[in-house]
Amino acid sequence: MPHQHIYLVGELHGKPVLPIGLLPPTAHDSRDANEDSTWLTISEWLGKRKRKTVIYVAFGSELNLSQNELTELALGLELSGLPFFWALRNRDETIVLPDGFEERVKGRGVVWTSWAPQLRILAHESVGAFLTHCGFSSITESLYFGHPLVLLPFSMDQGLIARVFAEKKAGIEIARNEEDGAYTRKSVAEALKLVTVEEERRIYREKAKELGVLFADEELHDQYVHKFVEFLQNHRQVSDQ
Repeated sequence: MPHQHIYLVGELHGKPVLPIGLLPPTAHDSRDANEDSTWLTISEWLGKRKRKTVIYVAFGSELNLSQNELTELALGLELSGLPFFWALRNRDETIVLPDGFEERVKGRGVVWTSWAPQLRILAHESVGAFLTHCGFSSITESLYFGHPLVLLPFSMDQGLIARVFAEKKAGIEIARNEEDGAYTRKSVAEALKLVTVEEERRIYREKAKELGVLFADEELHDQYVHKFVEFLQNHRQVSDQ
């Protein structure tokens, strides 16, 4: 957000508004001794894929897809013909993958139904794009590593976030029907191909890489945090006691 916009918000609300940066991940964040066995299994599979070819798919731990949403997404991944790693955490056990899906994509795609180390996956050289629900933490982590985005927002501020990064050409939003707002397997496959294999992929990769320089600038973001802490220290209330 440009600084003049921040000042305007402060004027409208009569309170100071301070940026604290993007709070990007660090190398330390991506390491956890407790995840080693899980990571060994995942990294072994990723290590067999070509550089920047794998679509990483994840929608956080709170979103539950409907049966139609899950089916169309799965069949879209299948239709694309692209390698993928799908961290699927649907909590509703009645929502299931299409019949025969995992068998048909065996060797090309993985559906991982337990916890997955997202930062370590995104840091792997075989990952080429991130299909995300547009939670801002996921967006930040993806662009930190310079990955273009395939945007599929569902609720809250996710739609606005998707518009911002689609306009910046750091990714593409999966098209939805105007009538009912649903996406289809065809729209999923088309968006994935545009970002990874079609000629248009170059602009998305370039823009994501440009933003990655900003998102990974830890010194810049540390300055925002330091200034915020300094403001709190300079304006703390003194107790009457």
